[in-house]
Amino acid sequence: MLVLLPPSEGKASSGRGAPLDLGSLSLPGLTAAREAVLAELVELCAGDEDKASEVLGLSEGLRGEVAKNTGLRTAGARPAGQIYTGVLYDALDLSSLDTAAKRRASASLLVFSGLWGAVRVTDRIPSYRCSMGAKLPGLGALASHWRTPMATVLPEVAGDGLVLDLRSSAYTPAWRPKGVVAGRTATVRVLHSQMVDGVEKRSVVSHFNKATKGRIVRALLTAGAAPKHPATLVEALRDLGYVVEAEAPAGPGKAWSLDVVVTEIH
Repeated sequence: MLVLLPPSEGKASSGRGAPLDLGSLSLPGLTAAREAVLAELVELCAGDEDKASEVLGLSEGLRGEVAKNTGLRTAGARPAGQIYTGVLYDALDLSSLDTAAKRRASASLLVFSGLWGAVRVTDRIPSYRCSMGAKLPGLGALASHWRTPMATVLPEVAGDGLVLDLRSSAYTPAWRPKGVVAGRTATVRVLHSQMVDGVEKRSVVSHFNKATKGRIVRALLTAGAAPKHPATLVEALRDLGYVVEAEAPAGPGKAWSLDVVVTEIH
C-alpha cells in the first residue's frame, strides 16, 4: 500500500542535525528536479526578499520564511515525519506508533512537496517554505515542473499495490495515476453527517477532514492492514469502525472514490 499525503503549511524547526544530502533522499529519479527547484528557490530568496515573498505567497508576518529558505543547504535536517506538523500530522502522531507501525509508515507513506516532489517520512530534510502552487521565475509552475519526472518515478513506487491518495487539490496535478495504477487508486473525502429538522445534511469541514484522514492512516498502520485494492480497503476501513461509501470507477483508468461519513467532529 502506498499512501500519498499533502505536506503541512506549518513546519517544525530544522534543528541542529547534519545538513541536507539530496543524494540520500528516496526516489532518486527526482534528484535532478529537486536540485533545480532548490537552486532557484535559494537564489530567489537570497536576492530579493520582496519578490520572494510575492512568489511564495507570504504575508508580512511570514517574511522570515524567506531568510530561512536562503540557508536550506546548510540548515540542519530531520526526518520529514518530524518536520511536517499541522492537523493531519498531529492526528497521525507518527512518534507514538509502535515499532511495527513505524516500519509500515516508513515503507508506505509518501509526502508530496513543492520543493522535494515527494519524500518518505524517514527522509531527512530541513524546514522550508515552498508550496506546490508557487510559480518560480525560471522554472514556472511547480506542479508542471514535477509532472514529467513523477510520471516515470511514481508508477514504479506504486508497483502493483493499492494507492491511497489523501492529497489536497493543490498537489494532485503533480501526479495523476493513470491506466492500471489508477484502477488501484482510491481517493477519500470525509463528510460530516448531521440531522437538521429530521433531514440528513452532509458537509465537508476542512480542519476535520484533515484530522480524520490522519486518524485513518494511523488506524491502518496500527492494525497492520495491507489492502491491495480499493475494494479491500473499503472492507478494512469498515472493520476499523468507519462508515464508508464507495463508488467504483465508471471505466478503465479511473480511480475509486470513497466517502468516509462521520457524525462527530473532533
